[in-house]
Amino acid sequence: MKTFCIFGSGEYGDTPPHIPDGAFVIAADGGLAELYRVGRTPELILGDFDSYDGGFPEGVELLRHPVMKDATDMELAVHEAVRRGAEKIVIYGGMGGRMDHTFANIQLLVRLAREKVASRLVGPRWTATAISNESIDFDEGRRGLISVFAYGGDAVVTETGLLYGLDHSTLHDDKPLGVSNQFTGRPARVTVHSGLCVVMWENIL
Repeated sequence: MKTFCIFGSGEYGDTPPHIPDGAFVIAADGGLAELYRVGRTPELILGDFDSYDGGFPEGVELLRHPVMKDATDMELAVHEAVRRGAEKIVIYGGMGGRMDHTFANIQLLVRLAREKVASRLVGPRWTATAISNESIDFDEGRRGLISVFAYGGDAVVTETGLLYGLDHSTLHDDKPLGVSNQFTGRPARVTVHSGLCVVMWENIL
């Protein structure tokens, strides 16, 4: 699977981000500072650089965009990843800070789900994805909270291995029935039979 890792200028935790071997790494604006911190050089740097005023590594592709534009730097990075054949996109530094930017990045997860590109939005405390007509599995031993929200209309969902189970239940995008479920330590699965859901869970193992 062709994986792209995108680094933004949001929050990072104490644990260094995991970059799989062979992944294509994109620095979106201030995300370059985090890559410098963990000692990784990206394959592509892009943005309007309103949140980064440092230097750029030599020999790395640089796409500079105007500040006055109709897309966020993260959206531009996601577009480039898809254009270059991404099958999975992992976004770091896309949560925290400004709430509007976090929500904008969740919208990007929704777009990727509709385009059949696997995605993760990884923050210091939570991870999110969007799925449609597919399942997401969690290994045995996981703890913490998990929430499932319908997006863009109703969704039919089954949840197994969690504290509260669902069996082909309908979630509505204006009623947060799927909030604050819990892992039980058993293998768990969330299946979206129809519609689209945003799934988010705590980064606790």
